Amino acid sequence: MSTHTPTDTLRLRRLGWAGVEIRLGETRLLIDPLENVEPLEPALGRPKRPLPPVDVPAGTHTLLTHLHPDHYDRELVTRLAASGTVGCHAPLAPALAEDGIEAVPQERGRPRRIGPLTVTPVASLDWRGSEADQVAWVVEGAGALVIHCGDTMWHGDWWSIAREHGPFDLAFLPVNGVIAKFEGYEADVPVTLTPEQAVEAGAILGASALCAIHYELFDNPPTYVEQRDIAGRFVRAAARRGLTAHLPGDGEAVPLVTRGGGKAV
Repeated sequence: MSTHTPTDTLRLRRLGWAGVEIRLGETRLLIDPLENVEPLEPALGRPKRPLPPVDVPAGTHTLLTHLHPDHYDRELVTRLAASGTVGCHAPLAPALAEDGIEAVPQERGRPRRIGPLTVTPVASLDWRGSEADQVAWVVEGAGALVIHCGDTMWHGDWWSIAREHGPFDLAFLPVNGVIAKFEGYEADVPVTLTPEQAVEAGAILGASALCAIHYELFDNPPTYVEQRDIAGRFVRAAARRGLTAHLPGDGEAVPLVTRGGGKAV
């Protein structure tokens, strides 16, 4: 039983890479938490810094945007599954079951309650198309509305997401604009959002503040080459759009100001 009260506020914290922690009252929700990077090193290289460990207290819930190993840490999610629910886009549930993880499947656009939070998967698109079967997650609670966009690239669903679910108080957006050369998937153009594209996506979503994720951890030429001056470009692009840009370090809190004027840190 939740002990959420009307005076509670949504509290946000950026974890490593694309990971985010959302708290409301006694409810704790993690999106794309990452701890084990060894499986990523052949393609993405060694991380520039150690990732902070992820605590798994009882009752911690998890959402996954997709099952690529920089967003789906199988060992960590197995531990989390013993703590609370693991939510995913419905087509991913069989693959998680093969890994011994019983997930709660959700179709796109269908909300689910997790204590005082409401979570809804919405459209997303990876550079490899439907192979990734991505979703973004909309999370609402205590009068605040946020969206976590996984590692989505530029796509035509931003406008419909804004109409159906926005405007958002804060959007977590990937910004590394990586040029990737994996076998069968090679391109000399960015395959995730660049800093400028991320800001444009946030503006379309109606977000008043943006938090950068998915950047400045892996850079492994020629296989995986991220953009340069990501932080500076992100801040300058957000300023041109009149938006607040956040670039917290691993494990740091993300300020949240709701449209009603409430503030959580």
